[in-house]
Amino acid sequence: MSVNETSMSIPNALPAGHRFNEFEIKDVIGGGGFGIVYRAWDHLLERTIAIKEYMPASLVMRNEDLTLSLRSDRHQKLFTAGLNSFIQEARLLARFNHPGLLHVLRFWEENGTAYMGTLYYSGMTLKAWQHCYPDAINEAWIRQLLPPLFGAINAIHHAGYLHRDIALDNIQIQDNQLPVLLDFGSARKEIGNLSDETEIMLKPGFAPIEQYSEESDREQGLWTDIYALGAVLHTLIIGHPPAVSVVRCIEDHYQLLAELAPAGYSRPLLAAVDRALALKPEERPQSIEEFALLFDVPVSDVQELITVITPSPRAWPDSAAVAGQQTKNDTPSSPNPLTARTLRRLSPGRWLLSALTLAAVAGLAIFIYVDNEKPAVSRSYSGNVSAIGQSMALVYLKLNPDEKLVVNGKPVAVQPDHQSGYTLLNLAKGQYQIDIHQQDGVHTQILKIDHPGTWLVNPGLPVPH
Repeated sequence: MSVNETSMSIPNALPAGHRFNEFEIKDVIGGGGFGIVYRAWDHLLERTIAIKEYMPASLVMRNEDLTLSLRSDRHQKLFTAGLNSFIQEARLLARFNHPGLLHVLRFWEENGTAYMGTLYYSGMTLKAWQHCYPDAINEAWIRQLLPPLFGAINAIHHAGYLHRDIALDNIQIQDNQLPVLLDFGSARKEIGNLSDETEIMLKPGFAPIEQYSEESDREQGLWTDIYALGAVLHTLIIGHPPAVSVVRCIEDHYQLLAELAPAGYSRPLLAAVDRALALKPEERPQSIEEFALLFDVPVSDVQELITVITPSPRAWPDSAAVAGQQTKNDTPSSPNPLTARTLRRLSPGRWLLSALTLAAVAGLAIFIYVDNEKPAVSRSYSGNVSAIGQSMALVYLKLNPDEKLVVNGKPVAVQPDHQSGYTLLNLAKGQYQIDIHQQDGVHTQILKIDHPGTWLVNPGLPVPH
């Protein structure tokens, strides 16, 4: 069975079939010492979602009625602190609508604990990917991974927050090869703080020295997440993270990657990782933008999409995903490494950014098809969605406010988003004639939808063949 089909056996997990109103638990897809992640079916909107339950197994146990109770009264303070932190994290994540950040759909309290409903993401964690497909990781793969990952971290930083828990098991690589930065682990860190157990709170090798300090809040900054990201890249390049930062402070035997010169990696990339892993915060890049410049890699900017893209009512029926932590035994059937793509076949997510930028700067008309046989979730512009049949394809359509849209001879009442100028059609299998009534005439586009995919249509030039 592939990773997307593997169900986990986790002690104290809710049984399959348990209902939270419209949400029905199907199976367990992840779990650890502080929470359990379930795959669930939303009967109301007919889609698969993920549900994360706050369940610190060392502090509470599951009763026969499925509620949680403390193992000891002395755990009350720790449990409550972790619960409050879990709630605050859900509220924080819900403020973002960024394709590279975990998207919270709903939050509620029940069974003496709290739950977070999120989108259901495809693929596996970066940790599992490295374990299963180490040969697929090279500089080209890393360079294509970085721009959307930089963009996600940058969105957090620009909003005034730090992640503080960037590591391989907190980065999900979807089937479409786009990364998603998973939860902040706030409950785990809060419990670790109160119990004075830094080994619970921090991941050795990925946490910089300022996170071990008693006054760490004052010393942490954007450079803290940059160190952790440098440790992620260090691990991908040579197979293991750097030594624990506390040990490095006593006696630093860190070998510069630029001097080790592992085969297949350029000196600028290796030197950038070395700088990110500097012990002194002031010697590291002070922002994601500065870090990206060292690689000569762009930071994906999707700000104009963040406020207008929302989940559509139906996800693809054959998509599978994990929101939260994956099991270490994740074993996908075959690798799907990042590869360079041409203009007409861009990796999903980056295609829209590239097309929008090109159209805005050069005023060109573009028609792009993106092959995406297993998209994790379909997205649409809120209030501007016209669904025709059971959705099979996403068609982003450039449309001016004074233009009228007709599909297969029938007018479709849509308005383009005021920021991006695009509206979205969810189209079923079939052939469509799209007529855009413009001031100087009618522009006609013929689309044949025969399998899942994503189209970007910018009228003005003939469709390339």
